[in-house]
Amino acid sequence: MAIIGKIREKSGLLVGIIGLALLAFILSDYKSMMGGSEGEFGIGLVYGDKVDINNYGALSSRVQDQDRAQAEKEQKPFGETEMEAASDKAWNFMVDSMLLQKEYDALGISVSDKEFNSYLMASDGFTPLQDLASFFTDSVTGAISDQSIMLGRQKLQQTLNQLKTSKEPQAKSQWEGTKKYYTDRRKQEKYFALVGQGVYVTKLEAEEEYFAQKEIKNISFVQRRYTEINDADIKVKESEIQAFYDAHKSDKKYMNRSSNREVKVFSVIISPSKKDTLAFSKIVMKLKADFSASTNDSILVMKESDMKQYFGDKRATAVPEGHEKANRFLTYPRDYDTIFKLAKVGQIVGPYAVNESMMISKVIGFTPTHIKARHLLISTNGSKDAKVLAAKQRTADSLVKLMNKDNFAEFVTKFSDDPGSKTTGGVYENFLEGEMVKEFGSFCATNPIGKIGVVKTDFGFHIIEVMERDASVFPVLTTIQKTFKASEETISNKESEVNDILYELDKKISKVEDPIKKIDLFDTIVRKAGYFASPMLIEDDNAKVYGMTTSMAADKILELAYSENVAVGSLTSYPIKDKDKYVIAIVSAIKEKGEPLYEHVKKQMEKEIIEEKKAKRLMNQMAKKSLTELARIGNTTVMDAQVTFGNPSIGNAGYEPEIVGALFSVIKDGKTTLPLKGKTGVYVIKVKSTTKAAATSNYNAERDQLLNTLKGSVQGQVLTALKKKAEVVDNRKLYNIRVRL
Repeated sequence: MAIIGKIREKSGLLVGIIGLALLAFILSDYKSMMGGSEGEFGIGLVYGDKVDINNYGALSSRVQDQDRAQAEKEQKPFGETEMEAASDKAWNFMVDSMLLQKEYDALGISVSDKEFNSYLMASDGFTPLQDLASFFTDSVTGAISDQSIMLGRQKLQQTLNQLKTSKEPQAKSQWEGTKKYYTDRRKQEKYFALVGQGVYVTKLEAEEEYFAQKEIKNISFVQRRYTEINDADIKVKESEIQAFYDAHKSDKKYMNRSSNREVKVFSVIISPSKKDTLAFSKIVMKLKADFSASTNDSILVMKESDMKQYFGDKRATAVPEGHEKANRFLTYPRDYDTIFKLAKVGQIVGPYAVNESMMISKVIGFTPTHIKARHLLISTNGSKDAKVLAAKQRTADSLVKLMNKDNFAEFVTKFSDDPGSKTTGGVYENFLEGEMVKEFGSFCATNPIGKIGVVKTDFGFHIIEVMERDASVFPVLTTIQKTFKASEETISNKESEVNDILYELDKKISKVEDPIKKIDLFDTIVRKAGYFASPMLIEDDNAKVYGMTTSMAADKILELAYSENVAVGSLTSYPIKDKDKYVIAIVSAIKEKGEPLYEHVKKQMEKEIIEEKKAKRLMNQMAKKSLTELARIGNTTVMDAQVTFGNPSIGNAGYEPEIVGALFSVIKDGKTTLPLKGKTGVYVIKVKSTTKAAATSNYNAERDQLLNTLKGSVQGQVLTALKKKAEVVDNRKLYNIRVRL
């Protein structure tokens, strides 16, 4: 809430771009991004060259610091997951910079000092950059004009001169980083503009798109799904699978795009038992009784609550889950909204669940769900001097006598010391009482609509007008939070269970030689224990494990997959603890780039053979029959649909591009197809009529749409292609656990 919530001084460039500038400064040129001798792979490879670990470390730390600061500003958590996301952001930024710098060098793309200056100063045909727009914006009107641009150039040049001439090392780095950042940004614009010149759409393509969207086939159809036939009813011989493999192993969909490892994992969740539930219920009910009888809530909350936080004021406002301000206040389930709003002060509500915790709340008050007000601030700048304060109050008292709803905004523009609300006439559109300092919030929550008065806070004297306030309220709560978790006894029992499963797996799998049988045995034992094992693919050139809660658990799986003597059937030597679960894993496949091994695609190919046999069986059953007969035999109905070539779906039956293509190419109106094999089943379709697209020679709309789509994807496609060409290897995870150096 600008100056009311927290005073933030504007510092233009020093706030807006220094973070990005320092990132750019770390990456000074392509060669400096190349690493030394950190093993064969280091933390990663680009065009076969190792990425510099020191540059990456500095960059990663900087991004983490920036993202942490942003999370704190938005009152969001910043934990292990967010740190890893920040490091990934730094890695992608670094790799993209390396790839593009190589392109700039090859194409001779550069930015002269004159072009750089014009780019920043919005001169010589350049418009103001969005992240520098504050320099060029009129502080009163909020618009950009010739006059504001002229003044903005002066302010921006002055700021840059301060950086350039400063003797402080940090300021010098900031200037060099700023220049590098905007130089590279301009190079990138020129590079992608150059690539974009090769993107075009022909008139024929636009015409085809027009007819693909506008021409409609009106059809009736019957579908028989493959799921009608059980897989077990279809017999497939080993020789059939082998023949299918020999014929299709080089098909694109079976080829391994890169070397990878497959690990199968299953989890044993540590959840509270029935005994734990009963014990927890007794604790909660006692707490509820104690809370109801309490005369000193703060002591009880600090003693008993898992969340040691007590507010006796409007900061303890609670809002329904999903509310726009849920990140700033405590929340309660939406279905408790009516309960809380009808509650009386002193009433105990709960226990109710929020995430993994049980909450017991005492209603200590209510506050409006929406407030709108405006203010004019006479700032005291933190002064405690009585004479200064008296003078400021006299100013506020004199102004308030002259102000009304008609001239309020005018007075704000002339006299307010709150830059955050000055351009809006002092208005704050939507806030809760607890978001403001106590005196400000209380005035807005309790005074009549239209009331104008003076309020003193630590920031100074506020002349406030209450503009709007909802009659509905949110509760103000004192809350005891208790986490419902498994007892030590339950945890011990789960440990015993998972160790018993692992012992049986190790004992039986170690006696089997055939790798495929090892994995089948793993699946069988896990299934008998009441669990399900799922495959996890780990790419060699981007070794990451997804689905784990903690990085430690993910690292343990990577250690298993890439250990020195790893083989299919390698099993975790002990259960992996992953927060509230134990994980057991087995290496189920080690695949090299290119054609797959028979055992790796056997099940997939068998499934396709089964589907093909089902299709043939259904096609034989559906041959030479009318739609009505087919619907009766299949215990289904004749369905109607409209299809276009541009959206090749058949009603709700599914996405069927090959069948829709056939309808538009060879099937005439009034004709019924033979049974057609689709992705989800077999179809018999009658084309009732065709709605022709309106005749036109103007396909500009389709051309523009296709062109915009292509241009919008240029940058992503180019970077993807460059990464493929550069054979980028992300080895950070394996390097950190000292597995592949």
